[in-house]
Amino acid sequence: MTSPVQPTVLLPGEVRMPLLGFGTWQATGQAGYEAVLAALDAGYRHIDTATMYGNEREVGRAVKESGLRREDVFITTKLPPERVGRERETIEESLAALDLDYVDLWLVHWPPTTPAEGIPVWREMLAARDENMARAVGVSNHSISQIDELVQATEENPAVNQIRWSPSLYDRQVHAAHRDRGVVLEGYSPLRTTDLADPVLVRIAAAHDVSPAQVVLRWHIDHEIVVIPKSVTPERIRANADVFHFSLTASEMRDIDALGG
Repeated sequence: MTSPVQPTVLLPGEVRMPLLGFGTWQATGQAGYEAVLAALDAGYRHIDTATMYGNEREVGRAVKESGLRREDVFITTKLPPERVGRERETIEESLAALDLDYVDLWLVHWPPTTPAEGIPVWREMLAARDENMARAVGVSNHSISQIDELVQATEENPAVNQIRWSPSLYDRQVHAAHRDRGVVLEGYSPLRTTDLADPVLVRIAAAHDVSPAQVVLRWHIDHEIVVIPKSVTPERIRANADVFHFSLTASEMRDIDALGG
């Protein structure tokens, strides 16, 4: 199928990251491979994996077999905390498993256990980017103060911080703090942490003739927050990708923001 032109956000180095991505946590083996293939067929052009997920090989195979050009698919993987000190080896293993020359985004999956290790790890991430193993580098599950420490030490912002995010977790100050620092906010578990029966979401979904889940995904996109829903069910994979034919009004956005208390 022909996918609509998808909205993107600009990362440093003129890297365009699609605002809608496909999460692959817990999608392993043949089921993982089939889910990624289904996602690419449904129009996703951004796939999120991690060393910790144990599915980089399946992700790489699905991308290869999708028939899409490499430059048309944005691929993220992540460095696990127990690989501190083995960053270079880890990205090389990821690229080998994915069967790629580079990833579009490499993230520090969790802050290292010892805070003092954070800056050396970040310097290794930057080195991998400078050697063209990753087009952009960032972090995941980091607080604003942890991001500030990295920037103060290296004068290099993480391109992205991937954190749990949804209407019920909405925090205007956290959102603004990322924007002020030029760090793209990327949300994971958008549906897992949402009450899809909430009357506000049900009302807005009815107004647009879509599902509450589609409203939640569109809310992220209209905020220019990257969102990575995950599913291994083909129907749900397609429904989650079908969010480009409507947008939310300013008052609907405010009503959904208010769910975060």
